[in-house]
Amino acid sequence: MQHFKHFVETLATPLMLALVMGAVGILCRARKRRRIAAWLLAGAAAIVYLGSLDVVGEALLAPLESQYPPLREDAQLQDVGYVVVLGSGFFPRDGVPVTAALDPDGLTRIVEGLRLARHMGAVRLVVSGGAAQGFTPVARGYAELARDFGVPDASLVVLDRSLDTGDEARTVKAQLGAAPFLMVTSAYHMPRAVRLMRHVGAHPIPAPTGQRVGEYKGGWLQPTSTGMRSTELALHEYLGLAALAFGIS
Repeated sequence: MQHFKHFVETLATPLMLALVMGAVGILCRARKRRRIAAWLLAGAAAIVYLGSLDVVGEALLAPLESQYPPLREDAQLQDVGYVVVLGSGFFPRDGVPVTAALDPDGLTRIVEGLRLARHMGAVRLVVSGGAAQGFTPVARGYAELARDFGVPDASLVVLDRSLDTGDEARTVKAQLGAAPFLMVTSAYHMPRAVRLMRHVGAHPIPAPTGQRVGEYKGGWLQPTSTGMRSTELALHEYLGLAALAFGIS
């Protein structure tokens, strides 16, 4: 199931979809089906261009990010004893500090988790996220950075076996039970994460970070890698939400 999910997610990215359409278009052209080939090749080009526009990426991300606004500074959190940071990517290698080994989303998430934990005082920091066989779990990277910032092991919980957000939800519920907790993840990812947590009976308080909408102020018709990345992230989340609607987690 895990491999199938990764296959579907990869196929649903704009670049991969355009690549498949382009390949089929070239095959059709070789077989003298020129009209079909022209439509497929034009469609592939349109997907790449539109998918790389910041206006398209932000339009897709905005409904996701707007569902849960940033946590208010005056939020009443006296009964909250945990800050949970959801996983992202971690690729350690020789000579590279942990801040470079964490991917941008992961670094933003753990820094926000550390900030909230410091602000709240007597809480435990729960870092989550596993990795495929042969790779280092992101939770260990989070834990390394947390220790560098002075978080003692007694205040740190490392959950390093979850391979996706559904796994994280089940693991967090098993660890924390019915206790409420601040949940830190990227703003675009928060709607799906909240649904998965609540589905298993956990009680998250959303603390989104890494908001992407509004960060780019350049020309709207200029294709950029930032626009493509935003489109990819949004489509990944919408695909995940659609799967949840059909009972697939």
